[in-house]
Amino acid sequence: MGYRWNALRGPMRPQSARTIRLLAPAALAAVLALSAAGCKTTGDDTTGSIGSSSAPKSDAEYRGELGALSARYQSNPGDPEPAIAYAKALRATGQRAQAVAVLQQASIRNPNNMKLLGAYGRALADAGEYAEALDALERAHTPDNPDWRILNAQGAVLDQMGRHAEAQRHYSTALKIMPNEPSVLSNLALSYLLEKNLKRAEFTLRKAVGQANASPKVRQNLALVVGLEGRYAEAEKIASADLPPAEADANVAYLRQMLSQKDALKDGGAPYVPPDPGS
Repeated sequence: MGYRWNALRGPMRPQSARTIRLLAPAALAAVLALSAAGCKTTGDDTTGSIGSSSAPKSDAEYRGELGALSARYQSNPGDPEPAIAYAKALRATGQRAQAVAVLQQASIRNPNNMKLLGAYGRALADAGEYAEALDALERAHTPDNPDWRILNAQGAVLDQMGRHAEAQRHYSTALKIMPNEPSVLSNLALSYLLEKNLKRAEFTLRKAVGQANASPKVRQNLALVVGLEGRYAEAEKIASADLPPAEADANVAYLRQMLSQKDALKDGGAPYVPPDPGS
């Protein structure tokens, strides 16, 4: 294909790590797929860590914590909380298989711990094990007590499998529980984008951006969609909003790189921007 992508961070360029973290965590780690060749990527916390109230940590911060988190986990591998924390750091630093292994062992010891099953399902999705991810996520909540975060993650996995109508039903159910939740709206918009419905994707992302708790990542998703519709100046304005000048310039440069690749699409090609199963 000529491009090599990392599922968590987009194209691997050290000088743009901060940009990629803002534009991607896989929602904007855009792979513009050529129709004949089929490049693909998988998702991580594309639209932001679902349910997280704190600012995202940097790669360096996660790497700095790995030793302590590993020691805490190793001291009691059966304790779900250390396993979840350690696996999250492993995922954030690209060690997806290791994260799955940690959570698999913890899940064997705690087969009914729904929080642990949710983390395991997201890690499996991050590793591209979609069928197994759906199974774990299905067991992470119950029909009589559904969790909107799990529904959102299930939708993201279904979108990765090309089952967009099913994914959108999961997002719709999640939004009935948590109306106007921007992380769900953003994933729903990306589902529309995967169906090449740019207008509906833009409408939904604008609704997400209008929420008080919308993250910068959601706004970057909107910038990409607007750019894909050909409104480049507006897209760059959105991409640079609410950022220090250096980061705004980096985001605009990265956005231009993403949008320039759409010119390489063959007839029938479509941008592949995976929704986010969460962290």
